[in-house]
Amino acid sequence: MIEYDVKDNVAEIRLNNPPINGITGDFMDRLMDALRRADADPEVRAVIIGSAIARRFCGGLDIPEFLRNAPEQAHAAVSKLYVELHELQANLGKPTIAAITGSVRGGGISIAITCDMIVAADDATFGYPEMEVGLLPAIHYTHLPRIVGRYRAFDLLFTGRTFDAREAMALGLVSRLAPEAQVQDEARALARVLAAKSPTLMRMGKRAFTRATDNGYRQGAASAVDLITAVFATRDGQEGLAAFAEKRKPKWRTD
Repeated sequence: MIEYDVKDNVAEIRLNNPPINGITGDFMDRLMDALRRADADPEVRAVIIGSAIARRFCGGLDIPEFLRNAPEQAHAAVSKLYVELHELQANLGKPTIAAITGSVRGGGISIAITCDMIVAADDATFGYPEMEVGLLPAIHYTHLPRIVGRYRAFDLLFTGRTFDAREAMALGLVSRLAPEAQVQDEARALARVLAAKSPTLMRMGKRAFTRATDNGYRQGAASAVDLITAVFATRDGQEGLAAFAEKRKPKWRTD
């Protein structure tokens, strides 16, 4: 599910869970293990998270797997995505860069935003489709309004529309754009710049930056996990997930 290698003081982590890099509890465990490995290696001074699957960074939660989960399993899986990954990245004393090609949706954006910078292909696409499948983009209620503003965040989160990389860049969701074929090279070049800095100053600076920009994320993340678990238990939550898995339109309750 996760590929890992190190070159020129940069650890490259590639998501590889075909067909869409769907997020499961096991997938999250392996991703976090790779980040811990990079953190423990003194030769690693920067990290890139990308995808081994063409035209896909991450499609979000693995819906069939989520449907099979009991509520407590769903809670644990979302907690890994919303809370544990963020804490790991916040405490990682090395800069991380998300290298996005193709499509990234929902939980995939949750992974990307835990990184310190995002390099995206100029034809990449983004979206928050959770409400279409009986879920809510709960964690994004915490961070997205602070990045793009209340009204633009509401637009993206409640319409679920797809938007392109240039809009993402204009909104402040992306650090840099590059042609798709050059995204990995752009991320590597950026990683080498960061890796050349003092490891001590990078660690201290990143810790201070994270504290200054936390903006109550931890409290929001815990609430978001509880909200998703509650939604999962509703009839419409189950109907939306089932309809997605069965490739049909959901039948929402009207009462």
